[in-house]
Amino acid sequence: MVRRLRITQRKSAIGYLHKQKLTIEALGIRRLNHSVTHLDTPQIRGMIRKVSHLVEVEELGDDSD
Repeated sequence: MVRRLRITQRKSAIGYLHKQKLTIEALGIRRLNHSVTHLDTPQIRGMIRKVSHLVEVEELGDDSD
């Protein structure tokens, strides 16, 4: 059972720490309201936790792409 997460940037990173901007970039998010899909791993969860005030996370089913 492989779970996937859809991560969407909902708030701009302007005015926040440089590390948070780098985390958004490392997640593959390029612009506001852009969504990316990642596997649900501890590493991705940690990145989401660092920028939780900027992103929205949605858990997808097993067979979603």
